[in-house]
Amino acid sequence: MAIKIYNTLSRKKEKLRPLQDKLLKLYVCGITSYDYCHIGHARSALVFDMVVRYLRYRGYKVIFVRNFTDIDDKIIARAAEQGVDSSELAEKFISEFYTDMDALGVMRPDLEPKATEHIDDMIGLIQELIDEGLAYASDGDVYYRVDKFPDYGMLSGRSLEDMQAGARIEVNARKEHPMDFVLWKGAKPGEPKWRSPWGEGRPGWHIECSAMSRKYLGETFDIHGGGKDLIFPHHENEIAQSMGANKKPFANLWMHHGFVTIKDEKMSKSLGNFLTIRDVLGQYSPEVLRLFIFSTQYRNPLDFSEAALQDAQSGLDRLYDCLAGIRGIPDTVDGQSIIGAKDRKKIASLQQRFESAMDNDFNTAQALGLLFDAVKVLNKVTRMLQERPSAEDVQLVRQGGAELQELAGLLGILQQDPEQYVQEKKEQLLNSIKLSEEEINLMIAQRNAARDEKDWSTSDEVRDELLSHGIELHDGPDGTSWSVKS
Repeated sequence: MAIKIYNTLSRKKEKLRPLQDKLLKLYVCGITSYDYCHIGHARSALVFDMVVRYLRYRGYKVIFVRNFTDIDDKIIARAAEQGVDSSELAEKFISEFYTDMDALGVMRPDLEPKATEHIDDMIGLIQELIDEGLAYASDGDVYYRVDKFPDYGMLSGRSLEDMQAGARIEVNARKEHPMDFVLWKGAKPGEPKWRSPWGEGRPGWHIECSAMSRKYLGETFDIHGGGKDLIFPHHENEIAQSMGANKKPFANLWMHHGFVTIKDEKMSKSLGNFLTIRDVLGQYSPEVLRLFIFSTQYRNPLDFSEAALQDAQSGLDRLYDCLAGIRGIPDTVDGQSIIGAKDRKKIASLQQRFESAMDNDFNTAQALGLLFDAVKVLNKVTRMLQERPSAEDVQLVRQGGAELQELAGLLGILQQDPEQYVQEKKEQLLNSIKLSEEEINLMIAQRNAARDEKDWSTSDEVRDELLSHGIELHDGPDGTSWSVKS
């Protein structure tokens, strides 16, 4: 099955058709480095981490470029607030970004260019646009003439007239048209500046990505990605700049992920309703955050809540419990097969069904659903094999467990040793209750003795007492086991 991806430009899913056989060039807009990263940044990083992992798994060579904006109005303003140099502030938060990404287990892109290291490339591109009549210098600034690019609005689906009517535009006598956007900003006192043919200044935000993507991926490349908030004006302006200068298509396919919301309101620093990645990782593991984020298909809004994270924690525990249980299947195998045809097919077809879900615009929500369905089957069969193992069944279940772990790894989860995970989780939960393991086992022995005497009242009292401490009992043919409720 061919991979299909929703293309923002065409507003439909399209088959992935690389410009070069099995080689994909991907550019993603990175952070503006002036503060700690929030969960919205985590979603962006994890979505494209997943995309790259899966494309490589499917046999593609991927060249992945993600930039840093290390010069910007926000950086300059924050540096002034803190009384530090803007470059020092930008470098600090690039370093903090790496700390967060490493904690999340995000793979590093192949290239991570910084805006300030490509000023000459931007100046050259701006000059090309001026030569083409698509840009003009005005009192130290340089602006792009939006009305000279006929396809302006092709990505967002807006007309220039609609944009102008719906925008709050400050009167700027330097502009020929109210919607013209800046390519080069003339220097202001105390701000960072570079020399250019139009005077000292610094680049506008949009020109960075046009210059850096062209340098590292060429004039036309396969996929450009980012959040939906970048569709307009950032990505719209990138298209105008790049196509205006190169006279060629820019990116063949545009991917945009949805917002992270809190109570259905977009999470953002300007609204002050954001949680940093560090806030969340202080309470939950990176794999829990990954499971939460991938529980929703990347293009849809993702509503953040404590309950949703707790659900993700419980889901991750179920996955690890399943793998640990498979490892506990006896090695002595002499029985006949007991796995039914329906369950056998579900286990054997997991990889194919998982790939079908992911091939359909990286539908991680559906893919995770398939993993949890497989867990139900594997758990059922594992319990049966504790009593009547057969070589054929044990092999199938162990292969199913290995496949489950491999496929989950494409989402960056189930990366730990299952038995160690389950044991550490058990110890953590035991530390949160008032009973020791010895006391629990003693109470279970008291309950078993009461059951032998048919003293059901005492048996129930002991069970309820343990449950009040978060201890669940499980009666089976081999006796009574227990677990700690999450």
